[in-house]
Amino acid sequence: MTPREEKATVSLAVERFELAPGFEISRVLTGLWQIADMERDGSQTDLDDAAHEMGRYVASGLTTFDMADHYGSSELVAGRYEQQWPDTAQLITKWVPKPGPVTPQSVREAVELACRRMGREQLDLLQFHAWSYSDPGWLDCMFELQALKDEGLIRHLGLTNTDTVHLRMLLDSGIEIASNQVSYSLLDQRARGAMTDLCLERGVRLLAFGTVGGGFFTKRWLGAPEPGPEDLQTWSQMKYKRFIDSAGGWSAFQSVLSTVAAVADRSRASVANVACRYILEAPAVAGIIVGARLGRSDHVADNLALFGFTLDAEGHEAIAAALGELEAIHGDCGDEYRTEPFLTAAGDLSDHFDDFPAPYPTDRGSDGRMRAASGTVWEDLAGFSRAVRKGNRILVSGTTATHGDRLIGGSDAGSQTHFIIDKIEGAIRSLGGRLQDVVRTRLYVPSPEAWEPVSRAHGARFSEIRPANTLVAAALVGDGYLVEMEAEAMIDDD
Repeated sequence: MTPREEKATVSLAVERFELAPGFEISRVLTGLWQIADMERDGSQTDLDDAAHEMGRYVASGLTTFDMADHYGSSELVAGRYEQQWPDTAQLITKWVPKPGPVTPQSVREAVELACRRMGREQLDLLQFHAWSYSDPGWLDCMFELQALKDEGLIRHLGLTNTDTVHLRMLLDSGIEIASNQVSYSLLDQRARGAMTDLCLERGVRLLAFGTVGGGFFTKRWLGAPEPGPEDLQTWSQMKYKRFIDSAGGWSAFQSVLSTVAAVADRSRASVANVACRYILEAPAVAGIIVGARLGRSDHVADNLALFGFTLDAEGHEAIAAALGELEAIHGDCGDEYRTEPFLTAAGDLSDHFDDFPAPYPTDRGSDGRMRAASGTVWEDLAGFSRAVRKGNRILVSGTTATHGDRLIGGSDAGSQTHFIIDKIEGAIRSLGGRLQDVVRTRLYVPSPEAWEPVSRAHGARFSEIRPANTLVAAALVGDGYLVEMEAEAMIDDD
């Protein structure tokens, strides 16, 4: 019996959502991240057995699976499933390239590799992760992926771990984004504010992971002593224990868990179901991702129970009040992969790559000065460097939202400003500094009325650095430019 035939025998109550025109998913997606954890001893998952387990999820109505190029054999498992029961599941994946230069050919090769692994001529949804926004290679990837979508190799484009500023930047630059997959749980409410507002405004939907907190949102942990490192059995537990620590620690977590357990008892649901349902009912959320250890543990029945109840106003209010006692996770969505403290299983990025290459090429002049070039046509035409370092001083030239032959940020002055600051950060990083080393900025806008979105973007990025700043209304050279910016950084002697 195929999953499609078996499905007809199941009383279907699975909620579904149209993530993009003509593309419908189950609102609980089965995450295959833990295949990598299962294979960390060097073994490989039995593809046939794992594909059979996928079939059991599909038969229950849980037809959507989330995987990635680095989730062990996950794409191969999906491909083996596709061989046996084609077109019965939605197979979404991620591309997470290491930092560094990319070419149109390398982007195409990555997409074609995913297609071969998954046995598809077209990817349902490809989600992209960027490690650093100061390296413009991430934008090169996105424009190439958009071209492959236009070509038909990709059906829909998504993002993963992208913050609000850069999601808006892509949308303003003409990239068609269906979804953003982010950490969103009772422990981590970063997506509830500006990210949700932007998604509702622009028609993007959120796919939430981490909703069960690596299994910590279960009765097993209610009243339990705080686990030590030796008690954490899986990468998920290692990762989400770091979230617990960042959100206020074990005692604060126990207070939230106690409230969730009380709501669960009143709702006749499991603690995990209540934790998931709270996020599933949040605005802009299309679905939540619940991990599966295919062949080792079975969450089908518990996942289906999510669709048997909703949270009433009393439950929502009780949980919201409990969450008010937690400390907010730092930054915006995805910052746990870009800034310290890194909330990853390892506590750093060593599991993913060794180091960050410089965003821009540099050379040394005959006078000993170091120079960075961003590759715009203006640098060769007018004979200047994007940035110059002499001693501990870095000077960054007037910078616009130009990348190659593209204007980044479209007609949105805020998005242009954010890209300019990314570009300035990349130039400073290439010369051995950090954005935190900036001591002076100057902003030029074509009219006094443009000051507010530009100043707000500057404020968002420099609120803790607080450099000296000047804003000037002046005519800008070139069509479409709404702001130009220069900066100066001083690197401490130590």
